[in-house]
Amino acid sequence: MDISFKFDPEIIIGADTLSTAGTICSRYGKRIMIAADHDVDSKIVNKLKEIIKDSNIEAIVFDGIGESSTVDMADNVVELTHAAHCDAIIGFGGYKIQLISRMVAIMMPTKIKSFDLLEGRTSQSKFLPFISIPTEGLDAFSLTNFFVAPDPRNRLVKFVQSPGRLYAAIIIDSNLLTLPSDTNPVTFLFDGVIAAVEAYCSLKANFLSDAILERAINFFAKLLKTSGTNADLYAQASFLAAFGNAASSPGVGSALSYAINARFPVQKHHCSAVLLPYIMEKLISVRPEKMARVASFLGSAGKTSSVAEAANSAITGIQNCMESLNIKGDLKEFNIPLDRVTAAVEAARNLEFVANSPWTVSHEDAFEIFRKIL
Repeated sequence: MDISFKFDPEIIIGADTLSTAGTICSRYGKRIMIAADHDVDSKIVNKLKEIIKDSNIEAIVFDGIGESSTVDMADNVVELTHAAHCDAIIGFGGYKIQLISRMVAIMMPTKIKSFDLLEGRTSQSKFLPFISIPTEGLDAFSLTNFFVAPDPRNRLVKFVQSPGRLYAAIIIDSNLLTLPSDTNPVTFLFDGVIAAVEAYCSLKANFLSDAILERAINFFAKLLKTSGTNADLYAQASFLAAFGNAASSPGVGSALSYAINARFPVQKHHCSAVLLPYIMEKLISVRPEKMARVASFLGSAGKTSSVAEAANSAITGIQNCMESLNIKGDLKEFNIPLDRVTAAVEAARNLEFVANSPWTVSHEDAFEIFRKIL
């Protein structure tokens, strides 16, 4: 068959959609755990509690997860969730919160430990309903039946299977979407771009994923031209990129950005921005027609360009965007020794979905990229 696809979670996108949380939670029980990002304004967390309370549901808040928290924090949340007899969990915040909350939803029914989960021990039939309320948009793994998580014991990424119906709902309220707080927050857009472009060129791409991802890339191109100031457009773009990755597959660029972020103190979206031109260069050699389409979305391909010329102009278009947004094209400021990258590169290459890349990703390929950017 060309495609077999089932879309389970309820997706709600738009301004003020947080107000639907109570109605959704009421379907799953009378007590809800809210795992809230430590950086989310307490007024907004209290607003969510009140919305849930209005549906006659008790909400217990755990807000001890910050940017420096490791995934074994999930063990603490499981214990609290179990002790409070919660019927579902809400992940309210950025990427770290979504990751840990997803792990809690898998771990809770059997009370396995986070390290057990990282070693592949999961149940596909028992899980806690998970409601995601992201404040940084969706990532490449938000709708897939797997995800990657950094192992705090060695700071290498691991592949984790996720039950197909784990997500009860995803609420994307554009009023809640915020820029990550680092020196150049607009780099967060490149997480979405690299995820969308790689899935578009993946061996698992199909007519459905192509249609979705072309739209996503188009939206991200518009956002890059406006420095990501349109929250509604970003909500739609990040959802489409996640949807497209579920219908197709993430690629090695996403794997490497997660791997470097896990191993070194570098923001994942900064890694994505730096890696993108090099990943695009590889994709041009194996998917020139699709990369020519990408260039047309970016507005970098001339009307009379050949396929090869148009495809190559995609890199120029991205590099021009990075220059105009004052984004550095390397990671030299982090002083990462090249000899410390090997383990992270191998961990990324060994993630199962990397096999869906349209070229065979050798250690030499990945290592050569890092030799250029470090």
